[in-house]
Amino acid sequence: MSVSLILVPLVIAATAAHAGLTKGKDSTVVKVETRMRDAALLAAALRDTRAAVTTEDADLVADWAGVRARFSRDERHIWTAHFTGDVDEARATDIVRAVDAAYGRQVQRAVLTRLTERAPAAGLRLESRSVTPDRAVRLVFAVERS
Repeated sequence: MSVSLILVPLVIAATAAHAGLTKGKDSTVVKVETRMRDAALLAAALRDTRAAVTTEDADLVADWAGVRARFSRDERHIWTAHFTGDVDEARATDIVRAVDAAYGRQVQRAVLTRLTERAPAAGLRLESRSVTPDRAVRLVFAVERS
């Protein structure tokens, strides 16, 4: 069996009507909302879900135990994930949700790195950093006097 998930960006999904799912004899196509855009962050997120990740042409290929997913983008840069192996619609959707959550953590990490690297040039000094139980990060900067 194979399952293909069209990973619709949240901005598009918010304005577009939800499309139903299409079932064929040997495959299922489902649209899933996502925030994933950056291929490098997606690859890191896939690794966070314990996938072995390779690149084939412009596609990312992720392998988990018994499941393979090929992530490719169309001309509008919308990702499609085609799953093969021991997978059904529910499992494919669960995998994409886990990858999307991991992607969110990758984005958070990248933004935090950028903020802390750029702070001194903006006259700011990082005084404290804390993580809340829901994984939100709070940074407190002090303004340096010139």
